Amino acid sequence: MKRVFLVVLSAMLLASCTLTQTQPPAPVTPVEPVKPEQKTEPPLQKVPQPPKLQSINWDNIVQPLVAQMAKAHGVEAGKLLLVDTVKNNTNSSLRTLKATDAITDVVNNTHVFQVVPKNQVYYARQALGLSSEDSLVSRSKAIGLARYLHADYVVYSVVSGDNQQRKINMQLMLVKTGEILWSDSSDIN
Repeated sequence: MKRVFLVVLSAMLLASCTLTQTQPPAPVTPVEPVKPEQKTEPPLQKVPQPPKLQSINWDNIVQPLVAQMAKAHGVEAGKLLLVDTVKNNTNSSLRTLKATDAITDVVNNTHVFQVVPKNQVYYARQALGLSSEDSLVSRSKAIGLARYLHADYVVYSVVSGDNQQRKINMQLMLVKTGEILWSDSSDIN
């Protein structure tokens, strides 16, 4: 008990002690601001312009092909046609949806086929788990999609080549058998 009393008494004694000495404030010496070294930066280089996207007039390219397709042997007027998404097999970027839309518009203007509406194709692709950006488009997928939509024919199109020389190849296939009724190609300028 004495120890506890001594410890408490020492703590109170130490707590009551105050410093009577005050320290003078630290001396402040003004310092001149140092000017940063002037570095000469290299002159700005011009950023090269990205290549301009070449505008392709798909209507003019696919019109002669669709005209030939409509007159192909074995084609029955008034049947339901699926225009499958154009496949890009080139080494460059290509707006395949514009090409697909152009083929659809030209086929509609011939009044030979009934074209499956875009919204039905969109919902069928979703139901079958096919993405609209599917880069692995194949004839079997196109025929499977056409069968799902109860189409009689399917147009399968592929663009191949390189930037200097590209070509579109279109095929009209009978959905029941997968038989190619017509096939032709055209250069893309």
